Amino acid sequence: MNHYLEQAQAMKEEIIKYRRDIHQNPEVGDHLPQTTKYVMDRLREFGYDPQEICDSGIVALAGKKDGGKTFLLRADMDALPITEETDYSFKATNGRMHACGHDVHTAMLLGAAKLLKENENELEGTVKIIFQPNEEGFKGAKRMIQSGVLENPKVDAAMALHVHSGTPTNTVLYGHGTSIAGCTIFRITVKGVGCHGAMPETGVDPINIASHIYLATHEIMAREIAATQSVVITVGKFQAGSTHNVIPDQAVLEGTIRFLDVELGDFIYKRLEDIVTTTAKMFRGEAAIEVVAAVPPLKNDDALADQLSSYVKEVVGEKAVISFEGGGMGSEDFASYGYKVPSVYFLLGAGTKEEDSHYGYPMHHPQVEFNEAILPTGAAMHAHSATMWLKSNQGS
Repeated sequence: MNHYLEQAQAMKEEIIKYRRDIHQNPEVGDHLPQTTKYVMDRLREFGYDPQEICDSGIVALAGKKDGGKTFLLRADMDALPITEETDYSFKATNGRMHACGHDVHTAMLLGAAKLLKENENELEGTVKIIFQPNEEGFKGAKRMIQSGVLENPKVDAAMALHVHSGTPTNTVLYGHGTSIAGCTIFRITVKGVGCHGAMPETGVDPINIASHIYLATHEIMAREIAATQSVVITVGKFQAGSTHNVIPDQAVLEGTIRFLDVELGDFIYKRLEDIVTTTAKMFRGEAAIEVVAAVPPLKNDDALADQLSSYVKEVVGEKAVISFEGGGMGSEDFASYGYKVPSVYFLLGAGTKEEDSHYGYPMHHPQVEFNEAILPTGAAMHAHSATMWLKSNQGS
């Protein structure tokens, strides 16, 4: 057995406690005061001097503090505004939930941080361990980068992993090249003229305008995008009015554009701009579209992916690591790091319905649960990959 995995298995209950403590106190967005304090307190206990380089953005260093290469390990800490419906004894009760497994990611990286500190003499360079906020809003990684997380010391390569509900426990997946879609979150504000529902001719109906805009978004995919290109346009929010017999003066649509090609994503957004403004004008109103947040497609560096996957195989076994071509249409803000330094993003199987009826729900589902047996695996994957990459790249 890999010595990091052996050590991680020995501290399994400790890592589980980290996960459950964080799970029970979920926080959303940019500001995660409880989670930040919890993580920094644990890092100090391990012997680190963690720094908060931006609000709820944590950095800690292991290994050599001067000279050599630097390898970055990242976890996200934010939860979702979802009311939890699991059977956990430690379920959250504040209307928020770690339904995307970021509590698991944080616990695994804390476990890795402890392993790296205990085996610090093996590190032939520096491991930069980072915990970030607001992955879900696609803003956390960009803010960390803007705050200098890739400098002092300069990062040479980066790795992250994400739990994957519905994949067998401890099976590891990774993609070659572009493997996760980019995403633009947009908001469309339609302005009309409010009036009584009995006299619609005296006003300008923003709901009518917004409905035509909504229908036209589907025409972009149906008639302007090749069938061989992967695109998803979704409107998930449509708000207007407050009573049944009054035409309101405003309607708001919010949605996402998901794409594997940056130029295609830009094209769709420009077409939406055209549709929004001209449709509103056609019906005597006004409308505008704005970007709420955006993240580019996630691209794994192929050479680094093959190198790191060989180290992951030493943890989970040759047959448990599977590579794939092509990309899924979910999105992940770790992508932003990949445009600055060579990066790889792994998916770690967290259980199927066949293993346990509690497992296998989709990510972001209020009942999603993850097999805690993966916690030592993730910790060992992080620690072993960082150690071996530094050893292999010391003189390069």
